[in-house]
Amino acid sequence: MDIRYEVGPKDFKTYTTEEMREAFLVESLFEEGALHLSYSHYDRLIIGGAVPSHEAIALDAGDALKTDYFLERRELAVINIGGEGTVTVGKDTYKMAKRDCLYVGRGNEHVEFASNDPQQPARFYLVSATAHQTYPTKLAPIGEAQPTKLGSDAESNNRTIYKYVHKDGIESCQLMVGMTLLEPNNMWNTMPAHLHDRRMEAYLYFDMEEDTRVFHFMGQPQETRHLVIKNEQAVISPPWSIHSGVGTSNYTFIWAMAGENYTFTDMDTVAMEELK
Repeated sequence: MDIRYEVGPKDFKTYTTEEMREAFLVESLFEEGALHLSYSHYDRLIIGGAVPSHEAIALDAGDALKTDYFLERRELAVINIGGEGTVTVGKDTYKMAKRDCLYVGRGNEHVEFASNDPQQPARFYLVSATAHQTYPTKLAPIGEAQPTKLGSDAESNNRTIYKYVHKDGIESCQLMVGMTLLEPNNMWNTMPAHLHDRRMEAYLYFDMEEDTRVFHFMGQPQETRHLVIKNEQAVISPPWSIHSGVGTSNYTFIWAMAGENYTFTDMDTVAMEELK
């Protein structure tokens, strides 16, 4: 378990590039045959990656959470970004193709990840938040998700948004999770930018070529910085920070939020003239 502590906006202004990367960029989530987890002190969000090969991988945080099992006081969303696989929750097994999402409620002791084909393993992205209420485990296949079209070619942000876990979709305690796909020749996401001081957010960028990059912008609107991110890397975005990016090519990203407010539209838009 990798631990990331909170950074305030005043200290952030003094950070070097390397200090920014150490605080906010999660570089190595996916390793074949392994489970990697990163714990953020912003709203206690955990993100992780599980890549089962010949053997299944159980969800286990060791002694890091000081609980008897991972989901004793947490909820979980799992999105598959690789080959076909399964997630077993208790005695139930859920088949997951690429871009399917599974929500697992609080109180489930046994969660296990497996790949159908070790030569093309599933790549499970995990997002977990603390939970005070239990909601039922539910699968959301990408084929049944309702897409929302936004942006335009003229703005270089023609994109499709899929909402998985949210108020009008799969119910959760405080997690909100979705995925955004940019069309070819479109590179910008979440611009004009916004803030939501009542919850934090994490982005996982994927479906990128090895030699492409995303420049992820963060910081307070009047003093922004950027991180250079490659395929299957994630960034932790504090509540006080904008979160926007532009790629050298199109890409896909999973956004996940946790915090006080459970309303998707709870955001404070930042006008272009405010950005510096």
